[in-house]
Amino acid sequence: MTGRTSRLHRVRRLVPGRVTRGPEGRTKRGAQPKVVALGGGHGLSASLAALRRITGDLTAVVTVADDGGSSGRLRDELGVLPPGDLRKALAALCGDDDWGQTWARVIKHRFTSEGDLHDHAVGNLLIVALWEQLGDPVQALDLVGKLLGAHGRVLPMSAVPLELQALVRGHDPAEPDAVTTVRGQATVALTRGEVQSVHVVPEDPPAVPEAVAAVLDADWVVLGPGSWFSSVIPHLLVPELLEALQETKARRVLSLNLAPQPGETDGFSPQRHLEVLARHAPKLALDVVLADEAAVPDRESLTEAAKRLGAAVELAPVAAPDGSPTHDPELLAAAYDRIFRMHGRIGPWR
Repeated sequence: MTGRTSRLHRVRRLVPGRVTRGPEGRTKRGAQPKVVALGGGHGLSASLAALRRITGDLTAVVTVADDGGSSGRLRDELGVLPPGDLRKALAALCGDDDWGQTWARVIKHRFTSEGDLHDHAVGNLLIVALWEQLGDPVQALDLVGKLLGAHGRVLPMSAVPLELQALVRGHDPAEPDAVTTVRGQATVALTRGEVQSVHVVPEDPPAVPEAVAAVLDADWVVLGPGSWFSSVIPHLLVPELLEALQETKARRVLSLNLAPQPGETDGFSPQRHLEVLARHAPKLALDVVLADEAAVPDRESLTEAAKRLGAAVELAPVAAPDGSPTHDPELLAAAYDRIFRMHGRIGPWR
């Protein structure tokens, strides 16, 4: 037994008994689906804002490679996990009542000053303060979630801060065919040139056991939407987490972006996103690929790319009605709910 397999075996013992499971491991009629959403930044926030409308059993697993802004400064100064994407996930899970919305505004609030506090988010400072007080990132995030009345749990994907590195063709306009290593999530997200692949440093980072356990215990795992190379694919670069994604009994849905991201995925078609994902995790199978119907000019090519991953394509109107490349929470919730009912092991959930 390898060291990695042995670690995953130990993680399995963290998974609680599934009291709602019926014959053949299926969730009993009437139970809510256990959903795990993976990603980071605004994409994960959009997914969580939708998913919390259709299930009360929701866990967010968040990338920890951010090195820009307030998160990057706290990471550099204190050596902590970058808190920004974790804060955004917690804010997305806040309730719609006065308590939830007040706290959502508070943790998103940024200071404006001429001093060191400028542009720091209150939520980032709160999370880091609890990390220092409790010495346990998971326990601290659970406590923040309790304070906020969050409709779900937020976990980091790895126990250590990661550096994202990308191989980029044409990063230097003077050498359009040269491949350059670009370092740092904030830089990769806005890089010029074509990103070929990404990896993380350290190369074999430890996964947070609770995150691995959540994936193994889920009914549905949702990956994306979000910055493809800097928020979505990094989850596949944590070996224990990738192994859990490959072995879980959960159904896996990949939610595509509404448009290519300037810099990171300029010129990418929907099917190109799938091809890039497959290159980074060739053994990972999917069940459903969700895309906005207006963002898919070539349905046949997307269908073929999805089939190579074992997935069906579901097209639905999920974009905000104002025409911006953002997901509408209600429309995205309706799409997820439809997918869970149509492609789940049994139905309906409620």
